[in-house]
Amino acid sequence: MFAEVFLCRYNQNAMSHFHPDILLPDPSRRARILPVLDAALDAVEPGAAVRRTVHCRGDSLQVGEFVLQLDDFRRVFLLAFGKAAAPMAQAMIELGVQPDGGVVITNHGNGPRQPALLAPLAVVEAGHPTPDAAGVAAARRVAAIAEAATADDLIIALVSGGGSALLTLPAPGLSLADVQKTTTALLACGASIDEINAVRKHLSQVKGGQLARLAAPAQTLVLALSDVVGNPLHVIASGPFAPDPSTWDEAWAVIEKYHLAADLPEAARRRLLAGKAGRIPDTPKPCAPLFQGVHHTIVADNVRAADAAAAAATAVGFNAAVLSAFIQGEAQEVAQVLVGLGREIVARQRPLAPPACLILGGETTVTLRGPGKGGRNQEMALAAALALARAPEAGPIIIAALATDGGDGPTNAAGGLADASSVARGAALGLDAQRHLRQHNSYPWLQAIHDQLITGPTHTNVNDLCFVFVMPG
Repeated sequence: MFAEVFLCRYNQNAMSHFHPDILLPDPSRRARILPVLDAALDAVEPGAAVRRTVHCRGDSLQVGEFVLQLDDFRRVFLLAFGKAAAPMAQAMIELGVQPDGGVVITNHGNGPRQPALLAPLAVVEAGHPTPDAAGVAAARRVAAIAEAATADDLIIALVSGGGSALLTLPAPGLSLADVQKTTTALLACGASIDEINAVRKHLSQVKGGQLARLAAPAQTLVLALSDVVGNPLHVIASGPFAPDPSTWDEAWAVIEKYHLAADLPEAARRRLLAGKAGRIPDTPKPCAPLFQGVHHTIVADNVRAADAAAAAATAVGFNAAVLSAFIQGEAQEVAQVLVGLGREIVARQRPLAPPACLILGGETTVTLRGPGKGGRNQEMALAAALALARAPEAGPIIIAALATDGGDGPTNAAGGLADASSVARGAALGLDAQRHLRQHNSYPWLQAIHDQLITGPTHTNVNDLCFVFVMPG
């Protein structure tokens, strides 16, 4: 009966996010888990998240308990940047907000399906995770709008994951190439998103509260779709409208921690050291009066996605629980923990009895030591596959690692699945799983054995989700 309920639900789900090739290795069992992953993505669709949070009745705009009268303002500007920028902006316009102008910046290939619906906004597709010239040009337009705004104007800012790269405006004396090289070094060294952003804020004219400084004294309403563990406002898209607790000393400490000084462009190194020496003012801090006119609201996050997945899993027969939304660390090490949780369920029926679904959210890292192609979720799936191949209890266990934006690292995959047969299936094709893991080359390995999760752009981004499924006997 359990299988019948699952398969019926999946077969009715004609709008599944996932490419059907993922079903090929084990159609019966995999059809049982994909609706749970679908539910997580559906729960954080950006347009729906905005419509849940924002209510517009005539000239009254309400966000939670915060209410604005739009006719109190001479002009309303809409600024959106991040992977979810287009659907968030479209939702605001559909709710009745009529902007006098603005800019929407999203990553290449993630633009609006119907650009005309976003008029009169300028729509720009730009580089991510490495910023490009299109992003810099668009960021200049954003900064110009913010700087021109007055106390009689309202800025509605729609911020989502990816905004750090997409809203790039190098500080004076720095070029785009300087920022690109610094970003590449930070992404490759295994630094956390907090550490990466601490550096990026201090090389920017708009990050770390500096866009709020440009926009003051205009009123600013910020709606954020969070891709950061714990939802700290100063980290989401590098906090362009949020007070920045990081300092020049902390930014330079990141460079020293990961031994990046020799890899930095000279202009970036000089700026960080000049700031550390007190020769350049720091980013705006929490006590700055300019933040009095800024109001932030989180419209969706990793917790909402995880809770929706747990509800869907329960509805179709799993014993389900969300263990944490604060998972961090090296992807390969987290994979060992996930497999350990699955083995504990099989061996001792705890923390849940089978059939079980454990859900964890967060963001892992990968310290690159090879030239392979992949991302943190694909690497986690490959590492989990190797651990499952060594575990005698692994038969009922399936591990899933999912990037909610549909793009894991610089690839078109959203992540991967792993079960006890994954390594053997790869070996049958002449693929050495351990060698692929050493080279961080998870993408071709998962692709060859149909263990790769492919969704295409989901137009959302609320961090990563990991699933431990223990199937019924």
